[in-house]
Amino acid sequence: MDIIEQIKNEVIKSSKQYEIESIDHYNFWNEHIKYVYEESLVLASKYNADIEIVSLGALLHDIALIKKVGTREEHHINSKTIALEILTKYKYPKEKLDRVLGCIYNHRSSKNATNIEEICVCDADILAHFDNMPMLFNSAYKRHNKTLNNVREFLRECFEKDYNDLSDMTKNIFKDKYMTICDIVLGDNYEKNNI
Repeated sequence: MDIIEQIKNEVIKSSKQYEIESIDHYNFWNEHIKYVYEESLVLASKYNADIEIVSLGALLHDIALIKKVGTREEHHINSKTIALEILTKYKYPKEKLDRVLGCIYNHRSSKNATNIEEICVCDADILAHFDNMPMLFNSAYKRHNKTLNNVREFLRECFEKDYNDLSDMTKNIFKDKYMTICDIVLGDNYEKNNI
């Protein structure tokens, strides 16, 4: 079994454990990580990035949240530390290790990315939010305690922040889909008021 499959299996196992033990019974793999992983592969192929580096970065980018280490605000820092431990356990080559850790550490905004692999993971993380819209609704209600009247504004802010955090390359590719999602979820006047 190659390193990607080993890490994928470890993340799926940890996600199931989190789902069983947590109050919210959230399954990180089914609700987020698999979308990030799939989008990262598409972007890596489009941008000629190193697929192994991107795959491992995508699989491990939220590992601190899955393992309940630290705060959400610092999960990129803690995920990098945990990923280092995991990849060291598998004797992952040092010359590749730093590149994977960079993908994890810089996954919160493409503005922080220093190379194409980091852009792929960051942009995939954002695109995953649009791939799994029910997750955003769940977050609005459960994590942010939004009422029905406030959900549209919450989603508008999330959509705009996410879109603005994309790299310019991915923003150009994703723009039409983004506008369609906004029109459907936020209403017909979104495009007229925001272009």
